[in-house]
Amino acid sequence: MTAAPFRRMCCAACLAATITLDAAEPVRGQPPPPAENGAEQMKIRDLYPLITTPLLAETRDFYVRHFGFQVGFEASWFLYLIGPGEEGARGAVLAFMHPDHPSDPPGPERFDGRGMILTVEVGDAAAAFRRLGDGGAPILYPLTDEAWGQRRFMTRDPAGVMVDVVEQIAPAAGFWEPYMIRN
Repeated sequence: MTAAPFRRMCCAACLAATITLDAAEPVRGQPPPPAENGAEQMKIRDLYPLITTPLLAETRDFYVRHFGFQVGFEASWFLYLIGPGEEGARGAVLAFMHPDHPSDPPGPERFDGRGMILTVEVGDAAAAFRRLGDGGAPILYPLTDEAWGQRRFMTRDPAGVMVDVVEQIAPAAGFWEPYMIRN
């Protein structure tokens, strides 16, 4: 198998394992991990990527225009975006930072677009595909029904992040059988 199909297969396996996190409940079937040394378990209020890019305004406009995000906070070197939630779900959060930011310690280096895919799950990928295409977003991978159970397409934001827009659909019969881990 060549490198490109292998990478796509690995990405597909990761993307198909979409998990909705609910901070109030542990993962089904698993007790919460014990706290070390009797200390209270860490409680996470939020978890979001912070992507370093000099194109803050362009990136802001991309997510506001194409995905309906709102600006939660904006400064000359930092941008915090909040996405719309569906049916009572909390929306996603993204943050971007200019490489010349004044925070301490310095870093990280500017994001170059490699090694990250941001998955945006929607209820209707075909409608999102039409809206983004009509709105001028670059389409890198066309709307496709994947055998592992996703209807998806891909675009790229001005910061270089590959954005995979997915809708969960029924997988092809037996697709996951050879990949399942047996305990």
